[in-house]
Amino acid sequence: MNNEINIDDQKRPVAEKFGTFLGVYTPSVLTILGLVMYLRFGWVIGNVGLGFTIIIVILASSITFITALSASAIATNMRIGVGGEYYLISRSLGLELGGAIGIPLYLCRTLSITFYSFGLAEAIVMFWPESSGVMPSYMIQLITIIIIIIITIISGKSAGLTLKLQVPILIAVGISILALSIGVFSGKFHSPEMEMTFRTAPQGFWYVFAVFFPAVTGFTAGIGMSGDLKDPRKSIPKGTLLAVITGMIIYLFVPVILATTVKMDPEGLASTGVETWTRIAIFGSILVVPGIFGAILSSAFGSVLGGPRVLQSLAQDRLAPSFLAKLSKTGQPTISTWISGAIALVAVALGDLNAVAQFVTILFLTLYVMINFSAAIENLTGDASYRPKIKVPWFISLLGSFGAIAVMFLINPIACIFGITFEIIIFLVLRKRSMRTEWGDVRAGFWGTLARFALLKLKKHKNNPRNWRPNILVFAGDVKKRLPLVQLANFLNQRRGILTVCKMIIGNIIKEEIDIKNKTEEMNNILEQAGIRAFNEINVVSTFEEGTLSITQANGIAGLHSNTIMFGWSEKRKRMISMLKTIRTISRLQKSSLLVRFNELPETTGRERMDIWWRGKHSNGDLMLLLAHLLSLNDEWKNAKIIVHTIILREEDREFMLKNVNEMINEVRIKVEPKIIIKPQDKSVTEVIHEHSRNASLVFMGLKLPLEGEEKEYVTRLEELSAGLKTTIFVRNGEEFAGEMI
Repeated sequence: MNNEINIDDQKRPVAEKFGTFLGVYTPSVLTILGLVMYLRFGWVIGNVGLGFTIIIVILASSITFITALSASAIATNMRIGVGGEYYLISRSLGLELGGAIGIPLYLCRTLSITFYSFGLAEAIVMFWPESSGVMPSYMIQLITIIIIIIITIISGKSAGLTLKLQVPILIAVGISILALSIGVFSGKFHSPEMEMTFRTAPQGFWYVFAVFFPAVTGFTAGIGMSGDLKDPRKSIPKGTLLAVITGMIIYLFVPVILATTVKMDPEGLASTGVETWTRIAIFGSILVVPGIFGAILSSAFGSVLGGPRVLQSLAQDRLAPSFLAKLSKTGQPTISTWISGAIALVAVALGDLNAVAQFVTILFLTLYVMINFSAAIENLTGDASYRPKIKVPWFISLLGSFGAIAVMFLINPIACIFGITFEIIIFLVLRKRSMRTEWGDVRAGFWGTLARFALLKLKKHKNNPRNWRPNILVFAGDVKKRLPLVQLANFLNQRRGILTVCKMIIGNIIKEEIDIKNKTEEMNNILEQAGIRAFNEINVVSTFEEGTLSITQANGIAGLHSNTIMFGWSEKRKRMISMLKTIRTISRLQKSSLLVRFNELPETTGRERMDIWWRGKHSNGDLMLLLAHLLSLNDEWKNAKIIVHTIILREEDREFMLKNVNEMINEVRIKVEPKIIIKPQDKSVTEVIHEHSRNASLVFMGLKLPLEGEEKEYVTRLEELSAGLKTTIFVRNGEEFAGEMI
């Protein structure tokens, strides 16, 4: 059975796609500016004073801002499918960890539908006439059921309609904040209380912080719409970060005006909830209540939109029944939406859900932990494919993870332990296997087991462009003389792959006495003195061609085989002809080849430019771009500008070619400068290359495979092309990602 999953290739009904404002910013900012803003701000100020309220807002917002940055970094590094946060985590850390987060995330979002519907029902109770007595509890449940049914029908029918309904809600929330501001500025002011009093919160500062923290969460509501966005890689970071910043600004503004107005003293702030706003705002509850209703309703809509899409993505990944991934004619996950609504209706029977509210908050926070952890691991692992447009240092992301963990324990240590245990159980179930080991020496046993485990895991993963690393095998000959070649290979490797330096000795190992051990040690000393971390080996072979091919095929261990073979230029024409023949065979082995010519050794400093000559097609160009990028990651090459040269014959082709090059540059996320050159009729291509690249520190050019018998002429051609250039790397891409920029 083929268990490969390719969500992007599945045929789906055409669905309405949304931009940054409607698809990401609006649901995110409305979930941030939710009911807690109306209920808790006055209470926080009345207990800890204005100064410590600002500290609480900054601390809480910092965690969400870091998480938003981490999510944005991951989002800008991949093509994002449906599933939002689950998709980001599962594609970074694997399906097991993704499922361990995704399943609880779906349950949380589904239960949130019930939470917010209950909240809206209880808000409606405010309009119940006092003459009728207290509204029966079953009536509140009935109203909740009606609300769930209505929002489920709307969301199942059209995500566009649901998101467009949030625009007037956003206006209502904005009007309520404006009404509060006018109410404050129309009265007098007093000096704010700055000390902590804990009038109604004797548990202390961190208790107040834990109660307030849910006010800044919910910014991932827009990320949950990833599969419905026109350009998720662009919209998610812009919309999410803008929503978090908007929430932070408003949350720094509201406490200042509440703490300085004379319309409410600190004692009143500490003992009231929504009444704080209705007493201060102009026209009282008339302008505030619609904002409160809208805040609750928008959160419910966010849950009923996000939850089914997580379930849809889980189904596409075969972590849930496949029928849940089916879409309606309008592209909506209708079945998943109905099931989510049904679960939310069943949850109404639980009555008061406050008992599990903290548990749900804890599970949401574990999501933040994993988003930050994913970004940190991606950064630390250093895959060549990890090139996000938004770069976040790994320690910042890790700080966000630790901050979220700390808040989990502050809110409820028992719920925290229970929530983490729940997710660990899901992870173990999804993994479906465990590894038993027997320990000898603790350290040796640990590293031996870890190495074995890693190699066995690596064996199961099919080679993929995303995980490509430069495992370079360099045929160096005399390492002392070829040290610049090995150093260049080390730069290209950029500490990400495995570098092997090979010295071939033409001879007969049976008849000749060759001290391989001592020669290997000498090589090792030379490399260590040069600061090059590489594996080295001595191979005795009968002929150059046969030896090169045998070593190329045999090099590596347990799936970690060399994928890029590097040769230095030879002044012996016969050796160059043999090299081209060998490269032709190496290409059939789906390994790439690099042929390097040094006319002038690279400077220690002043490496200012790398030129790539691109014919307008992929294959060799892809690898040349990636190698130039890897070089630029080294301190010695970090200031080098990468220029992609393309030669055209007519001025009319300039705009078309420039557009193609710019599209490629935007796709590969590498800082590159395009340069379109019109070939003069009186100059050859070689002359054009020499004219533009003679001052470049390094020049990349493609290497074609000459037909049998044409090797001699092609050697002459390569000599002409590289003559007068400082350093030239001829690139032949024979890897599986040929024709696809990774």
